[in-house]
Amino acid sequence: MTLTEIIRTLGEIVDFAGVLLIVIGILVATLRYLLRRREGVDRYRQYRLELGRALLLGLEFLVAADIIRTVAVEPSFENLGILAVIVLIRTFLSWTLQLEVEGRLPWQADRHHEG
Repeated sequence: MTLTEIIRTLGEIVDFAGVLLIVIGILVATLRYLLRRREGVDRYRQYRLELGRALLLGLEFLVAADIIRTVAVEPSFENLGILAVIVLIRTFLSWTLQLEVEGRLPWQADRHHEG
């Protein structure tokens, strides 16, 4: 097995881990939502928070997999351009998810942990 094949396989493993994290996160959040005793907005808000966190973590893995495959396996200008677009789209999705989940953008201070 060549180094390129190993790196490509590692990229696919990280890709699979990202998808698996999203699916498991959705399943766990849904199960917890169904088993939660609280009613109303708090229950729903917690469910959305857990879903958002699962999606954010999965997206981070998917971006990492794209970087591994594109930069390490086929570092052409065309592939780097495609990677840049993919990373921009996924970063935008991550930011909007974080804004939805935490009510702040990544570079803003966390209101809950300020002194």
